Amino acid sequence: MPASATSLDTLWFTRCPVPTATGIAADRGWLAAEFAADGLVVRSLQDAGGDVPRERHFTHALTGLFREGGNVPALWARAAGEPTRLIGLTWIEERQAILVRAEDRGRVAEPADLAGLRIAVPRREIAIDFWRAMALAGFHGALAAAGLGLADVTPVEVVAAPSAGQWIAELEALRDGRVDAVYVKGALAVEAAAAHGAVIGIDLDTFEDPAVRVNNGTPRPVTVHQDLLDRHPDLVVRFLRVLVEAADWAGSHPRDLARILAAETGAGPEGVAGAYRGAGSSDLHLDLSDHRLELLARQERFLRGQGFLAGPVDVAAWAAPEALAAARSLAAAR
Repeated sequence: MPASATSLDTLWFTRCPVPTATGIAADRGWLAAEFAADGLVVRSLQDAGGDVPRERHFTHALTGLFREGGNVPALWARAAGEPTRLIGLTWIEERQAILVRAEDRGRVAEPADLAGLRIAVPRREIAIDFWRAMALAGFHGALAAAGLGLADVTPVEVVAAPSAGQWIAELEALRDGRVDAVYVKGALAVEAAAAHGAVIGIDLDTFEDPAVRVNNGTPRPVTVHQDLLDRHPDLVVRFLRVLVEAADWAGSHPRDLARILAAETGAGPEGVAGAYRGAGSSDLHLDLSDHRLELLARQERFLRGQGFLAGPVDVAAWAAPEALAAARSLAAAR
């Protein structure tokens, strides 16, 4: 057995129910195959039993864990003192929009039209309320495009159970006339909007400036525990190499990708097609460019300003680009 694996018997991975290179690699069986010869078991946190608390998806309090998911929990965990490192970022265009009632179509068509409206701000009693953060960031991005801010709208708290379906409480509030606008994103949002008779007032995907769409999943980080990176850097590089190859494969297999996205997101074909239809929606490649790091830093500043983070996160210092560079070299050599 390689020396790097002598004190490690399991590698963990976790991902959100969204498009991820990790999800592609897991579906194809490539992660398990990569580390089988090392005697390492590769397990998904989503499939774990009671032996591993599920909240570690958010806290990252598991040293052998690779996490690919929303940046709100990742930044929250780092700000709270968990010694994670940022080893990759993706940017997937996955249908971000401001929904309104059908009778308001046309009246709410531009960011400036949001001024004075009641916006849905969900609240869920979970460790880090990323749903609330997403809504606030979504409206913040839309309003900023018109030179406005959150002070120009009226937030209406919409309480949802921790396990409530995505966007359901907010869309019910819209249908019932308690709010005028709801921020949504992703495949299940497409289906939920149709079920509640909501329509797109402002399509955030149409704005050229990506800063309008900076949110929990844009950019989406891949993080690892500092302990794993320090003690087993070769395993981290190999894991990333599999993700690099999974992203390459996804870009050239659109039909297979659609099937996997349906399984990952829990949405049907119409939801997947509606959410991941634009340029860049199938690009799962990892990147740690200065531009992408600055977009994440913009999100960090917003979250901190809204009280979601216990302290500042220096995004540039958080990043560990050497592992991704080595992984790309390995992939190219293969």
